[in-house]
Amino acid sequence: MGRDGRVAGVELGGTKCIAVLATPGGDILEQHTVVTGDDPPRALGELSLLLDRWWHDGGFDALGVASFGPVQLDPAAPDYGAITATAKPGWRDTAVLGPLSARYDVPAAFDTDVNGAALAEGRWGAAQGLDDFAYVTVGTGVGVGLIVNGRATRGLGHCEAGHMRIARVPGDDFPGACPYHGDCVEGLAAGPAILKRLGVPGETVAADHPVWDLVADALAQMVQALVSSTAPRRFLLGGGVLAQRPDLIARVDSRVRDLIGDYLTLPATDFIVAPGLGTKAGPLGPIALALQ
Repeated sequence: MGRDGRVAGVELGGTKCIAVLATPGGDILEQHTVVTGDDPPRALGELSLLLDRWWHDGGFDALGVASFGPVQLDPAAPDYGAITATAKPGWRDTAVLGPLSARYDVPAAFDTDVNGAALAEGRWGAAQGLDDFAYVTVGTGVGVGLIVNGRATRGLGHCEAGHMRIARVPGDDFPGACPYHGDCVEGLAAGPAILKRLGVPGETVAADHPVWDLVADALAQMVQALVSSTAPRRFLLGGGVLAQRPDLIARVDSRVRDLIGDYLTLPATDFIVAPGLGTKAGPLGPIALALQ
């Protein structure tokens, strides 16, 4: 694909979907937002209209689709390209890759939204030059795009470290907010967990409130487990919760070092950082997938 080509992408999020037309260099030419809602045919139909317009107005050379999950990533599976066991109303067992890509005679890539964002950070952002890193988003949920040897991890499925079970802080008996696991990392640290615990959204909570120590501890335990298992060279911590409380990044870094102790040698700086692309990481995620 030449530098003058165009690439189309769709990021499916729990709240909104974003359709992007970009250059192979990551310059966004057009970007449009569609409300996700609980009616997949409506949302996918609106996104398809945008893709159709781009296709008939100059075309595009590849298409990437990056979706909230869980999703089926095994090309041999009958439900490849579908959202599977999501808790989002209306979207469970919904095919998304086929409806968005079938009409266009170009390569189409499919992965999770966090894997897409991670690969975008590796191509244009704060993970450039690294083959082993993790992109963590803390918002409505806790998602992890885990890149090992330059590729998003595979196996039984994609990385779901946000649903990791962790040790509880002594004295904390909050049952958690995850509908599947209760007090997993997502159930303790995501936006809905803060709301359920305190009765108010996180953006209204003061920076010195004790809840942030609990959030930082949950995220640090997840990071420590990933360091011990796949050894990322850098963690990029983003998402709505951390955008509102960027001071949490340093607190997570400090807690991770306490948990690891002297057993492993961590980089002195730039180990746990903010994403380099900011709010562009998500929309550029499907573009990065298409370019692979």
